[in-house]
Amino acid sequence: MTLAENPLKFAWLEVTGLCNELCDHCYADSSPKGTHGTMTVRDWLRVISELADMGALDVQFIGGEPTLYPSLPALIRHARTVGLGVEVFSNMTHIRAELWDVFRECEVKLATSYYSDNAEDHDAVTKLRGSHKRTRANIEKALSLGIPLRGGVVAVRPGQRVHEAAQDLLALGVEQVGGDRTRAFGRGSRGAAPTIADLCGHCAHEKCAIGPTGDVWPCVLGRFLKIGNVQESPMPDIWGGLRMGEVLADIRAVLGDGAQFCTPPQFLPMCGPCSPCVPSVGHCDPREADGAATIAATA
Repeated sequence: MTLAENPLKFAWLEVTGLCNELCDHCYADSSPKGTHGTMTVRDWLRVISELADMGALDVQFIGGEPTLYPSLPALIRHARTVGLGVEVFSNMTHIRAELWDVFRECEVKLATSYYSDNAEDHDAVTKLRGSHKRTRANIEKALSLGIPLRGGVVAVRPGQRVHEAAQDLLALGVEQVGGDRTRAFGRGSRGAAPTIADLCGHCAHEKCAIGPTGDVWPCVLGRFLKIGNVQESPMPDIWGGLRMGEVLADIRAVLGDGAQFCTPPQFLPMCGPCSPCVPSVGHCDPREADGAATIAATA
């Protein structure tokens, strides 16, 4: 499939597998034992330029915890220089002074996960003592600096107070609050092998993800469907290559046109309510779903 037939508008850039938290539901299986992988700063700069040349509009830096990646400021500045919009998905516990300056200078948007209005409940999910206090304080700081920030409340544990968490974010001034459930990927799968049936069916449609070893995936959840590697081939060759066609065909064979309704999304900055989510969520229509799925609609 050519670039004209399937334009690439958005890419997740997973710059590190290192994270200071150890959430049970982490789809990327990141942890304090993770690494920055094999991608060099030069590799990332080249890939960002290639994405811009291909017509991409936005990138989202993710991890692991992207703020732990030492060269994140350089990558953000380069992305803005070549005309890309930038969002950073962070747990908001480790933002050094230089990053605040870069966020403001480069008009970066932020996104974060928030698990409860109760510190003990939140920290039980992240397995990092004090994470709730730091995340909440940095949400307040971002908003005070005029940095756009959206929040996602993921239902992970029984009695987690997800609705109270959403209300807390709204009270702080967060205007966009989404809801989600644990996805059956990474540690969230509890050891089960991922399948195409667990995806939404819109993977690789105008979007892709690139990991810290250079692997290209159809989305952050579809990392078991490797399309190519940017350390071996340029991004345009991967996007228009034979393997890309095979992956698209495999996804279409299982999921057809993909999900049509979803819970309020957390991962894509260009998505609004009713954008696709994975079928494994179970109850995908936000007009009827309960629990975390209705956070955005009822908050």
